[in-house]
Amino acid sequence: MIIFTARIPKRRLLAGASAALCCVFAVLAFALTLGGRAVAASAEVKNVRDNDDRLAYLNGLGWQTSSQPIATEELLIPEEFDESYTGYLQLQADQGFDLTQYKGRRVKRYTYQLTNYPTQDEPVQISLLIYKNRVVGGQIQSSSGSFLHGLVLPQPATGPQSSPSPSQTAAGHAF
Repeated sequence: MIIFTARIPKRRLLAGASAALCCVFAVLAFALTLGGRAVAASAEVKNVRDNDDRLAYLNGLGWQTSSQPIATEELLIPEEFDESYTGYLQLQADQGFDLTQYKGRRVKRYTYQLTNYPTQDEPVQISLLIYKNRVVGGQIQSSSGSFLHGLVLPQPATGPQSSPSPSQTAAGHAF
């Protein structure tokens, strides 16, 4: 058995600990700075296992919803996307979701009634696409189909950002 001993003066030990602490803070600051960009680039959220997790996710985005989904559906993402999916795929990509990774997979869509949508003249719903406890997509739509947009809360002054209606973006498809 070999034992090494070293005698380190307290000043050097304190200086080394201070340097290590500074490095830790620098790494954390860097990670927090990139963290905002990482969320924008990859909006997928893991560990969304149950209704409470889905509600917490939506509340974190600033939404208030019905306590239970008004619809739960299992959808099959097609193996091949035709041009009718272009608008819908772009809507998801703009939010950091990439549905092309889930071609041929079954996802669950949970739809909730929104209760705090700005300028709510008609019923508005929010839907989440979940694959294996991971949010992989979502949208907000009016019941009448007059608008469809991403999950981000629109600014009160501008109202919803107008996007093609669901019939224009995913006509006849499961989305």
